[in-house]
Amino acid sequence: MSTISTSLNSGRSSRLVILPMPAPQSRAQDVPVLFGPSPQACRPLWVGFVSSRSWPWNRIASRLLSPRSSCCHQPRLYSSTTISNRDSLRAGAPGTKRRRWGRGREGGAGPGMKLGRAVLGLLLLAPSVVQAVEPISLGLALAGVLTGYIYPRLYCLFAECCGQKRSLSREALQKDLDDKLFGQHLAKKIILNAVFGFINNPKPKKPLTLSLHGWTGTGKNFVSKIIAENIYEGGLNSDYVHLFVATLHFPHASNITLYKDQLQLWIRGNVSACARSIFIFDEMDKMHAGLIDAIKPFLDYYDLVDGVSYQKAMFIFLSNAGAERITDVALDFWRSGKQREDIKLKDIEHALSVSVFNNKNSGFWHSSLIDRNLIDYFVPFLPLEYKHLKMCIRVEMQSRGYEIDEDIVSRVAEEMTFFPKEERVFSDKGCKTVFTKLDYYYDD
Repeated sequence: MSTISTSLNSGRSSRLVILPMPAPQSRAQDVPVLFGPSPQACRPLWVGFVSSRSWPWNRIASRLLSPRSSCCHQPRLYSSTTISNRDSLRAGAPGTKRRRWGRGREGGAGPGMKLGRAVLGLLLLAPSVVQAVEPISLGLALAGVLTGYIYPRLYCLFAECCGQKRSLSREALQKDLDDKLFGQHLAKKIILNAVFGFINNPKPKKPLTLSLHGWTGTGKNFVSKIIAENIYEGGLNSDYVHLFVATLHFPHASNITLYKDQLQLWIRGNVSACARSIFIFDEMDKMHAGLIDAIKPFLDYYDLVDGVSYQKAMFIFLSNAGAERITDVALDFWRSGKQREDIKLKDIEHALSVSVFNNKNSGFWHSSLIDRNLIDYFVPFLPLEYKHLKMCIRVEMQSRGYEIDEDIVSRVAEEMTFFPKEERVFSDKGCKTVFTKLDYYYDD
């Protein structure tokens, strides 16, 4: 691993960490590398109680104009062709995120802030000491103390901070699930209880790990979005919510070893900056087998791993693997005349985990995460029926400001395809395409 020094727009020198690259390949086969300032370059320096960083009003203004800019140390995935782009070195660009100054992992007081509080209290309570100090030195000391004490609080008024006291409302989460997720009584119950219980547990034993399974269009991505929005105001755009897409971020099987190193570095850096980080892995059924095992130490029952605690982090996996087994159970209930709401988690969960573990086309194939029981819940998403599609269409109409027209609702739902061929019970695309089909009837 090598480091180079560069100067960002802020005028502050930072060290950029570049992982060793494999042998040169064609442009189409460029390998992603992690690119960002080292943790050491992110720490504030105090000299005579005065921070080496100037009062950064321009950073606050740029934050207001660009919500994605941040002071959080978060290395980004880059292709090797991107590194040559000078724009990637500009402040606020992906790959140049820095740790929030003066904040601890949970947004608490950092060592500089604690020192500032102590000095400020001493100066206020000891007038004789104040009088004995030269005015210029006293002014510099007070400026440094006030900067370290006030700035972090001021910054969080304009930007999202990891430690902001925003409690998770069980009622709000349940309302979102009830209003936006249809035909998934099992997923609603598991998500509500698991997420609310985990967030309100001050000392969890391990990170919360959820694996969401089902056909496309059944609501897996939607649920991950709901979870993120209920925990962080920025939702999926929050600096503390990180989305990985297997086919985008880990495309080449020949680079698995490199991907493992990058993935560990990425997670370690972000959890160090914010213990409540959320990591979402989409298309797990398309991920190369063995890659996800790289994060196994972070999901286990350890208090610390290399000095970092991962116990308050959250990991969410999304996959189509196991959907066949879920459909078999739902179809058996339908054929026997039972309501889908009668399906219990125990009817599916074990068979689902075994099916995913033995699926050679899944990123969980013979994974140690399943073998060591590190996934807390396998959440089944049932295939949607005709009535559920109509619910999706009505919600979309309302979100666009249209008056609900039941004739259009029925016509859009009937254009969808269903399976099995004989019974035509379940939609093969769920609610994923009803939104585009609705455009046909409102093309004006």
